[in-house]
Amino acid sequence: MVKEITSMMSALKAKGVKVCGTASEFYSAKTHIDGIWVAAEYTPDLFNYWSEAWADTFGVKPSLNKLVEESGWYFEWHDAGTMMVWKQ
Repeated sequence: MVKEITSMMSALKAKGVKVCGTASEFYSAKTHIDGIWVAAEYTPDLFNYWSEAWADTFGVKPSLNKLVEESGWYFEWHDAGTMMVWKQ
């Protein structure tokens, strides 16, 4: 799974996403949590918690959401400025 996480982190960074680290790092977990931590507030052109225009993708730019979902991952808001990316 580490390779999959690293690969998705690279793909997100290539699209301009501010990747902060893993979900394990975010939660200060003593055990491994498979997920990616994203600072969504830094890229309002990609993430907008309050966007009604992107309602069908829950505030994620549709093209970015499609890339992630087609790779077997999905976005989930932690709060209005923090996004998590999880493996389906």
